[in-house]
Amino acid sequence: MTIEQHTVYLGLGSNLGEREEHIRRAVHQIAEQIGTVVRQSALYYSDPWGFESANSFVNAVVCVRTALSPRQLLRATQRIERQLGKRKRHATRRDVQSAAVGTPPRPVYHDRPIDIDILLYDDLHVDEPDLKIPHPLMQERDFVMTPLNELLTSP
Repeated sequence: MTIEQHTVYLGLGSNLGEREEHIRRAVHQIAEQIGTVVRQSALYYSDPWGFESANSFVNAVVCVRTALSPRQLLRATQRIERQLGKRKRHATRRDVQSAAVGTPPRPVYHDRPIDIDILLYDDLHVDEPDLKIPHPLMQERDFVMTPLNELLTSP
């Protein structure tokens, strides 16, 4: 029996500690726990997006072949983030108190040792409260689109 494989693109970012090492370890854990890392972009350096911090980011995108479902993939990326030191204090939160009636709460970002975002999963569209594919903000973020385009346009 052949196991169906899916092509996914994951965005990686780190702005705390040994940033490049966090990205390297994340790629290693993705290969061990999620699937075959087919390609990896170069590392890109960027200022924080959506919040103030003295710590700049290192970003990359990886293309992975996986048998995991979108929900399994989300759980695996969150597990890897925890294994690499991401804690609740690093997570993006929603500022419900400052949201106007009828508008979604604005995200509140924090420094983090690692962040792994699901950017694309085949041609699938998912719109659930805790899982949105394609990533809804990726086109607004050069630090995502530049490495993603590197992979999408390279042979």
